[in-house]
Amino acid sequence: IVTVNCARLLKADHHATNGVVHVIDKVIATTTNTIQQIIETEDSLETLRTAVAASDLNSLLESEGQYTLLAPTNEAFEKIPRETLHRILGDPEALKDLLNHHILKSAMCAEAIIAGLTMETLEGTTLDVGCSGEELTLNGKPIIANKDILATNGVVHFVNELLIPDSAKTLFELAQESEVSKSTDFFRQAGLSSHLT
Repeated sequence: IVTVNCARLLKADHHATNGVVHVIDKVIATTTNTIQQIIETEDSLETLRTAVAASDLNSLLESEGQYTLLAPTNEAFEKIPRETLHRILGDPEALKDLLNHHILKSAMCAEAIIAGLTMETLEGTTLDVGCSGEELTLNGKPIIANKDILATNGVVHFVNELLIPDSAKTLFELAQESEVSKSTDFFRQAGLSSHLT
């Protein structure tokens, strides 16, 4: 699927006497802001703005390149437990892993996404980007709230849930989500859960 500034190419290579015409399905608007400038001017990305500044990712998001930022909204950050958020924000390595897990290595417009597409993040992890009917999905969940905000160095999709990679989780958080969750309960009953957090 070919896109031009996130407009889908419908018909290509109509030859005329003085050139070639390609038919697209949208009017292409002027794009002047970098991904970083979009983060700085969007009210719903205030928490993300703080996190990006704390992790020194500003320079990457305003540099030349082609990235896709899956931008967690303020609402996405509010959905996770406050102690988990404070822990990640206070841990530079975990914070960088978290943010890099939301950045894809290439620009990916919604029109070009097909079901079952696996994309690599800057963290080195993978995300399953797909679609369910008209909705875009991440790891099978329709959590993309707004799509195709164009930047000079890529594209931004707003997501309303935080995607926390394993590397940004404590042993306790990992165990709770796995096949050893009952063992975690034993640690808690024995008063040893602090070792896992």
